Amino acid sequence: MVFGGPRHLALVQAGDRGRPWPVPFDVAPVLAHRGQPTVVLASGDPFWFGAGGSLMPHLVPGEWLAHPAPSTFSLAAARLGWPLERTTCLGLHAAPFARLRPYLAQGARLIVLLRDAQAPAALAAWLGGAGFGPSRLHVLQALGGPQERISETTADSFAVTGISAPVAVAIEAIGDGLPQNTGLPDSLFASDGQITKSPIRALTLAALAPRKGEVLWDLGAGSGSISIEWCLAGGLAHAVERRADRATNIRANALGFGVDHRLNLHIGASHDLIAALPRPDAVFVGGGGDAGLFRRLFEILPSGTRLVANGVTLETESLLAILHARHGGTLSRIDIAAAAPLGKMRGWQAARPVVQWSVTA
Repeated sequence: MVFGGPRHLALVQAGDRGRPWPVPFDVAPVLAHRGQPTVVLASGDPFWFGAGGSLMPHLVPGEWLAHPAPSTFSLAAARLGWPLERTTCLGLHAAPFARLRPYLAQGARLIVLLRDAQAPAALAAWLGGAGFGPSRLHVLQALGGPQERISETTADSFAVTGISAPVAVAIEAIGDGLPQNTGLPDSLFASDGQITKSPIRALTLAALAPRKGEVLWDLGAGSGSISIEWCLAGGLAHAVERRADRATNIRANALGFGVDHRLNLHIGASHDLIAALPRPDAVFVGGGGDAGLFRRLFEILPSGTRLVANGVTLETESLLAILHARHGGTLSRIDIAAAAPLGKMRGWQAARPVVQWSVTA
């Protein structure tokens, strides 16, 4: 049996032995032929955004043999003269264009694999809407074959016609990307006002100390801003929010920042849900924290988990003071004021003070 896309099967004249990939993509038909002579056709390197990565978790050494060829990324770099080690390479066959957002910045170079012939124009429109309309685009079709074609344009003036798959687009970004610091502007987030404000968020993330691949529990997530910035730092987040309307904002923010694949949303009370969540490396309690929740957290959290809690009410401040006396850690009060009009002049307008407790379980 020979598995592959219709284009591949036609190229090798697979005939009755050909089996097209199911839509949506699934490796189950291949695995059903374990122990029998079976071929999987995949463009270029099957272990770089290819079928190899999907199959390997189900196979053991000795069951398979791979014959990689130059990937689309390698062929594109060779045509454009781009060093691959300084180029971001992404597969967007089934992912939203917003996945690009963390990587877009002035002068950045990206090569992205796309789903079909209509995708390059849609990508150009998305780039224009994201503020990267002047970016230079290279539309790369059928690289390495007799139908190879490369067209240059910009996102704003995209008018390439006659596009056919397989297709990739190389982007030379022109525009302002996301700042790389923590405490992104509040205006970037969808929110009903329930959001950890930018300067407090920066201090909170400093206390949480995100690391790539680590897992965060964001309890009482509000708009999900802490989870979003944790994911932008390379981590995975589980945001728990009781209110469905705020959960809608969390979903919108995750998609808008291109981290929807890193953020898992759970709707309900933290007390009820935390026992079923994956083991965390850090926990943030931003809302709904009471004595019962903290007692449960200390019962179930693995040793070494970083715990940070913020409070703005007198009741929460009192609770955090008690927990600090009992468990140690660091207790801080954060007071911030901003200049605001005061009659014909200006004065300091104080924000609500925030008490922050951080401790390692």
